[in-house]
Amino acid sequence: MIARVARILLLLALTPLGAASVAWAAPETVYFKSADGTTEIVGYLFRPAGAGPHPAVVMLHGRAGPYSSNDNEGCTLVARGVASPCNAATLSRRHAMWGAYWVERGYVALLPDSFGPRGKAYGFGRFTHGDTDRDSVNERTVRPLDAEGALAYLTGRRDVAPGRVFLQGWSNGGSTTLNVMIRQGTRGPGFRAALAFYPGCGKESLLAPVVTTSVPIAMFLGASDEEVSPEICQHVADRSREAGTNIAVTLYPGATHDFDDPGEKRQAVPGNQAAKGDAMAKAGAFVGATGK
Repeated sequence: MIARVARILLLLALTPLGAASVAWAAPETVYFKSADGTTEIVGYLFRPAGAGPHPAVVMLHGRAGPYSSNDNEGCTLVARGVASPCNAATLSRRHAMWGAYWVERGYVALLPDSFGPRGKAYGFGRFTHGDTDRDSVNERTVRPLDAEGALAYLTGRRDVAPGRVFLQGWSNGGSTTLNVMIRQGTRGPGFRAALAFYPGCGKESLLAPVVTTSVPIAMFLGASDEEVSPEICQHVADRSREAGTNIAVTLYPGATHDFDDPGEKRQAVPGNQAAKGDAMAKAGAFVGATGK
């Protein structure tokens, strides 16, 4: 299975979005404490060549979890010393793609698994926001602590540049990203900037109706999103800008939820094809400009 991930990453490195000829390896499995002080989080670390120090990106998965839907149905606990079909070799194609994307550009990328260490590696299906099984992994009070634990872990690594750690999240992880920014506020040090892909922005998802922070945020939304409301997110962004937050919103016509998923089903939608390419280019440019 490790060879499978290596082949996927090598293929991604040879696509137009990753044309540099780089020898990829499967991500390393690492462990670190959540900022809740008790939970040991499993993380998947993608590292570029060289000793660094490199800038870094923490990547927050959505409600389906970090693993491929082909593998995660029977998964529960993912933890140190536990054998599971959910592991570094069975990450979803989107997460492998983005890990390769950042490594190619010289970033360390860390994908924490918030669900597996809490016995819920199977993830959750669409429209399950009211499922009480999600309470112990919720995006308001639980997952932000995992992101903050990931930041502390990366900050302590010799190959990561202090003060140059960024945050990226998708869907439920996008909501978590906005909540981390709300918690971070104007205090520092913290994440340098944030990327939120099609987050849920309703009152059940966010800690506050306004994101007030001193670091820039880029939000990417699909106008035809079938799971969350891009209109609500735009209202949150408008209020946040009025409060002084530097938050940019890109709305993609015809794009659905998960528009950057490289799978054939999502990329068969023309709006998703255009959105994926543009969002990946904008994300790299945004992080690159902010990290100078």
